[in-house]
Amino acid sequence: MSVAFRRESDDEHKEPEFELPIAVGPNLVTPRGLRLLGEEVARLEDEIAETADDEARKKLQRRLRYFHTRQSTADVQAPPADGSVGIGSRVTYQLNKAEKTITIVGGDEADPARGHIAFSAPLARALMGAEADESVEYQDCEDAIAILAVEADPETQA
Repeated sequence: MSVAFRRESDDEHKEPEFELPIAVGPNLVTPRGLRLLGEEVARLEDEIAETADDEARKKLQRRLRYFHTRQSTADVQAPPADGSVGIGSRVTYQLNKAEKTITIVGGDEADPARGHIAFSAPLARALMGAEADESVEYQDCEDAIAILAVEADPETQA
């Protein structure tokens, strides 16, 4: 059938809208990450209640389903008590003669601009389990990263 004979309400030519992708693997979060997920769910629920436009509401409901799933599958992690690097740890390290400090967090709370990187990031995976005064391999280079300090980040526990 020619496009000229279609009614305006025919939606078959539109691209299907898929659910937001969920990362494969465990959904490890800090206590702060779980709190942020809850806050986002509440914010989206309020916004949906105030939205009159059906299309806008559908988009918000799709985001809400994503955050509901992330909230319900969250596995809250406390930083390791033994001083090793883990989720919720603030790590000061030296790489290529530059000293940097990062905090390892869950995927949804990662914000590289603030120094919060996801536990699944290559740098975080290289650091996990190491302790202060150790060197670890990174990008196929032995002793590429020197770990200077490891401590629990109090911000992630709130």
